Amino acid sequence: MEALRIAMIGAGAIGGITAAHMKQAGYDVHLVCKHAEIAQLAQQRGLHITGVHGEKQVQIPAVAAIEELQGTFDLCLIATKAYDMPEAAAQMRDKLRPGAWVVSMQNGICTDALAEVVGRERTVGCVIGWGATMHAPGELEMTSEGEFIIGRMDGGDARALQPLQQALQSVVPTQISDTILSELYSKLVVNACITSLGAICGLRLGEMMKIKQARKIFLAIIGEAVQVAKAMQLKVPPFGGKLDYEKLMQGSGFFSDVRRHTMIRIVGMKFKDLKSSSLQSLERNRPTEIDYFNGYICRKGREMGVKTPVNARLTEMVKQIERGERKIEEKNLFDSAFMHL
Repeated sequence: MEALRIAMIGAGAIGGITAAHMKQAGYDVHLVCKHAEIAQLAQQRGLHITGVHGEKQVQIPAVAAIEELQGTFDLCLIATKAYDMPEAAAQMRDKLRPGAWVVSMQNGICTDALAEVVGRERTVGCVIGWGATMHAPGELEMTSEGEFIIGRMDGGDARALQPLQQALQSVVPTQISDTILSELYSKLVVNACITSLGAICGLRLGEMMKIKQARKIFLAIIGEAVQVAKAMQLKVPPFGGKLDYEKLMQGSGFFSDVRRHTMIRIVGMKFKDLKSSSLQSLERNRPTEIDYFNGYICRKGREMGVKTPVNARLTEMVKQIERGERKIEEKNLFDSAFMHL
């Protein structure tokens, strides 16, 4: 399978580490970076990878723009920000060999947008179950173990993804799923809670989950997401095998509320230092990916006739912060739209 030509679009933490591991395993990997100096660094010095899989420095053929790639490819993995993905996919269309796969490696659910560009028959969803961070260009740390889960969005024969599976196995264990949208949705729900709430209040998860009002909004996001999933006829697996959304939202009354809030407090304590990706983007004066998190839940809700007022309000509040119309502050948790919860 090493004869496969693989294009990795994006040299951030996930893209860079994935590309480096595949290259080290003998795959013909070509990296597209955002800037010429990073492409030069990747080729000459190499990407410096540290973390749970040890330290390595891997030189990778790299270019600064997709149009600089030579030839055609069997696999294209897109690890850009969600809002940059459609343009990257469009630029790659003429560089795809017959039967080539295009993999969405974004946070949130971007597979609908990808399929509109390259066709559903080429589109592969990917759940990234491991952590990474970029300390500086070319300085990447794999912060936690985990897995990839991949799957075809057209429901075709999953065995056709085995070459992709084998390539990704050089990074972490990789499963092929026949229900990839359900897997993606499971991760989306918890990310929608963490990314939007952190973005509006500016707190890390541990501090945020000490606040009862924040937990109420967190649970309301999940409640709306569960109703949308039911309307979509999605059977959503527990996130990480442990956080079962349907069970969490079952029951009413005092004891059920205590159980729910206790569970969310535990999540907050376990991942107390977790910082919202959208908050990090806002702090760097960059757009967020909110349209692919809470915005996705809202879009699917509209399609299915399910109301999602909490997710809609959070999406709008994050966009107001992007436009400079709202400050990031704790009092956003007490917006009038949330006081009925």
